[in-house]
Amino acid sequence: MGDKVRIIVGILVACFLMAGLNCPAFAHSVHYQVENKGISVRIFYAEDDPASYSTYEIFGPGDKIAHQKGRTDKNGFVSFLPDRKGNWVIKVYGESEHGMHGAQVVVDVNENLFMESFKKPLVAKYTKAFVGISFLLALFGLWALASSRKKGRTEEQRKS
Repeated sequence: MGDKVRIIVGILVACFLMAGLNCPAFAHSVHYQVENKGISVRIFYAEDDPASYSTYEIFGPGDKIAHQKGRTDKNGFVSFLPDRKGNWVIKVYGESEHGMHGAQVVVDVNENLFMESFKKPLVAKYTKAFVGISFLLALFGLWALASSRKKGRTEEQRKS
């Protein structure tokens, strides 16, 4: 009886071993695939000053919850792989020595999941024009202030 039990136990152990060898050994490993897909956006304060490690959120068309969150890389890049066409919104929150800065980039993705176009805010598109107009308005304000003071002085001198 003892030999029969050993034979049965041996057969059972062999069956379990064969069943275990038949299972994929990579069940707990991490797999990867490198593909040449996706969209990248470079965020920067100045041409040679990237928004390194700035936090960002990406929202797909109609999304209320972010599709992706993270930080830009050391060169200020955000990369993502859209899963549907439409307008994708990237919100970046960068901190520099001048305080917090934010940017919002809208990327239009076509049906092939490639970038069709992107939109910059009006201020980002025409920064030089906005600075120039602001400078002219400041000069006008200073001129108006100086004129009103001169006018007030001349009226006081006439009264005296």
